[in-house]
Amino acid sequence: MYQIIEYLKFLWLSKNHHGVHSPFVFQLVTKCFYDRTKYPDYHNLKQYRASLLNDKSTIEISDFGSGSRVFTSNKRRVRQIAKTSGTPLKRAKLLYRMVNYLNVESILELGSSLGIGSYSMALAARQANIISVEGCPEISRFASDNLKRHNIDNVNLINGIFLEVLPTLSHNKWDLVFIDGHHHKDATLSYFNQLLPSAHNDSVFIFDDIHWSKGMSEAWETIKNHHEVTVSIDTFYWGFVFFRKEQAKEHFTIRLKML
Repeated sequence: MYQIIEYLKFLWLSKNHHGVHSPFVFQLVTKCFYDRTKYPDYHNLKQYRASLLNDKSTIEISDFGSGSRVFTSNKRRVRQIAKTSGTPLKRAKLLYRMVNYLNVESILELGSSLGIGSYSMALAARQANIISVEGCPEISRFASDNLKRHNIDNVNLINGIFLEVLPTLSHNKWDLVFIDGHHHKDATLSYFNQLLPSAHNDSVFIFDDIHWSKGMSEAWETIKNHHEVTVSIDTFYWGFVFFRKEQAKEHFTIRLKML
């Protein structure tokens, strides 16, 4: 019920590109969010996700996040995880377009799951350095092996607890950070605060499921109001924050055309 109410609020407040007066955000929305180009890699993305949806093998889950609203058992089929927890194809395409449009070179992902997001980003930036962290050992092992089977060699998949892994990473600055795991208010704010020093002027942080719960909505409000965040975009499922010092602080609520 909470998400339904939040979505109705989102629809009331949201705009398309015609209501955007920031040149940077207008270009982002029109040339990236609403980009209708049929990239050849979309076929690979579709095939990757389809292979997961057809995979009947079983994985034992160690859940360090917010838990599942669908499953009660820790043993789950890959196809079930892909259907309920994996990045949907339309959002994987958007992630591909973001990486491609922003021309990023260094990427951090928290929450690999089955590797759909990792795969989409790796396709968009073959030369990028991508580090993906996954808490569940079995899922981490499966995703790592699966990415290799699909000829992806620029993703370093690390198994570990996010807050324990982050201090060990040697990378100083990230072009893009995709936080797609552990959907709790306090945890999300901890990741944001720990990663904030690694943001530069052109970095983007993407937060998944910002309206998952009341706590996640509160975390999103805190993040977008942070003094170092200048541009924030709420697309309901994902929240984007930028740190462009040349930009006046402004928040946008944008309806996506999920292409």
